[in-house]
Amino acid sequence: MKGRKDLFAKSDWRAIAGLCVPSLLSIAVMLLYNMADMYFVGWMGQVSAVAAVSLVGPVYSLLMAVSTMLGNGACTRIAQALGRGDEETVHRCTALCFWGSLEFGIVFALICFVGQRAILQLLGANEEMWFAARRYMLVLAAGAPLLLLNHTWASTLRGQGKVMISFIGSMIGTFGNILLDPVFILGLNQGVGGAAVATVLSNALAAGYYFMQSYAGRCTLELHPRYARNLTILGDLLALGLPNAVSTGLSGLAHTFSNRLLVGYGIAAVAAMGAVGKATMLVTMVQMGLCMGVQPLLAYCYGEKNWQRLRFLVHKMLGLTLTLGVVLTAVLFAGRETIIGLFLQDTATAALGARLLILHMLLGPFIGLYYLAINFLQAGGNAPAATLTSALRQGVLLIPLLYLLEYCLGLNGLAFATVAADAVSMLVAGGLALRQYRRAANIM
Repeated sequence: MKGRKDLFAKSDWRAIAGLCVPSLLSIAVMLLYNMADMYFVGWMGQVSAVAAVSLVGPVYSLLMAVSTMLGNGACTRIAQALGRGDEETVHRCTALCFWGSLEFGIVFALICFVGQRAILQLLGANEEMWFAARRYMLVLAAGAPLLLLNHTWASTLRGQGKVMISFIGSMIGTFGNILLDPVFILGLNQGVGGAAVATVLSNALAAGYYFMQSYAGRCTLELHPRYARNLTILGDLLALGLPNAVSTGLSGLAHTFSNRLLVGYGIAAVAAMGAVGKATMLVTMVQMGLCMGVQPLLAYCYGEKNWQRLRFLVHKMLGLTLTLGVVLTAVLFAGRETIIGLFLQDTATAALGARLLILHMLLGPFIGLYYLAINFLQAGGNAPAATLTSALRQGVLLIPLLYLLEYCLGLNGLAFATVAADAVSMLVAGGLALRQYRRAANIM
């Protein structure tokens, strides 16, 4: 127990660095991981192949929403439990993540295989993209249990303060994917389906590494089913992880509606917006990683009822997120043509993507404030408020705005819809977090 609490017990800046630096490194690795498939598929020189990967993105987002709900909920619950000195809960949370990943993954795979035609039609696949999109989706679905297990285990390790083990596992998965992608996509001539095979195998490698670390006694990843028989803790995990899961799931849903509208502008528009989505991860995922990195420490302060430390952490994180947001957005804008060109070989499609990127990221410098507010709400166990703001940003506001602004502004409106949804969600999340902050000052 003492070894696990060492990181949380360090001085404030050392604790922030100890959690956030590995988290940011993990995000950097995840960026490579998320971009690898589209990058190597882009080497095929087929706009339809890039469009197919983008089209199936919502299916992968839905899968990641499940892993986020289990994993992030477990991360928060474990950190709170360690703050109270409750080792039993750590075993129960990790066991629930293991069995939940297997069961949810199998159900997900069955749904994709049985309903493949209806799903592809819903995603907006046309004749040009159908075959590639189908192969990519079904291979990912077959590997769903492994994908879920890898991501949920990584989250539980963050909650235990084992950030380096989580980081190394992420590196194994990412570089495994980067090495396997060209082999399966180009070397074995498997195309888009090969990209999905590489993704599944790389996740299996990372999950295997986590299991070996647990077997060696360096972390806790409980497998015994008796620890998973606790519906109360399962409900807590799902509730605490629901805000980020809602965000991820609704993002995939909004992506589906966006793609259906984009198809009306041609395959080039679908591919261009898909490339924009990958490029903007340079800002959004790094900001998200910074705030997720500090979340276990915030939750630990809640468990410890340490108001002074919580106040210090919140104030410093505000400055860090704003500074990082300004720098990353400036870099993205300056290098937009080069970055978009990594995914698109067609000059006209790449130029369209560069233009849409500017519109899409007008609020890039401030997006970190939204993620900080969400993670602060979750750290305090305020799942309903965090869920509300997540639902606003990725679905309740964004989906109707996509149709409204596309009707008014055409293709540009699809990019502006994201900006408008972000602005309102930031204000709501900030207001709710401020209210919780003031309450914490009075209670602790």
